Amino acid sequence: MHLFSRLSTPEISVDELDALLRNGTVRVLDVREDWEFSRGRVPGAINVPLQKLPVRAGQLKRDKPYAVICESGSRSRSATDFLLGQGFEGAVSVKGGTSAWARTDRPLVRA
Repeated sequence: MHLFSRLSTPEISVDELDALLRNGTVRVLDVREDWEFSRGRVPGAINVPLQKLPVRAGQLKRDKPYAVICESGSRSRSATDFLLGQGFEGAVSVKGGTSAWARTDRPLVRA
């Protein structure tokens, strides 16, 4: 038996993410490694690498749902499942990740 009874991880598109960001109704959690995050991220995203998420989840604000993003979508699905299991209601994974965001010519923050 699996830890999660959920059949599939809830996902949204980058278009949906963009709309949620414009409305201010979501926080973006980027679960890539620090070096990936610095190469380019969705504006306003916070970085907690997937491996550090179990230790740092308690520090995350719970005032808005999280849209979880990585490079392509696989790590974000794992992180979303984890967050939902920890009671973070409304957490969703962003399909296609930062790569899909960049392909739509949306802005990336680099630093």
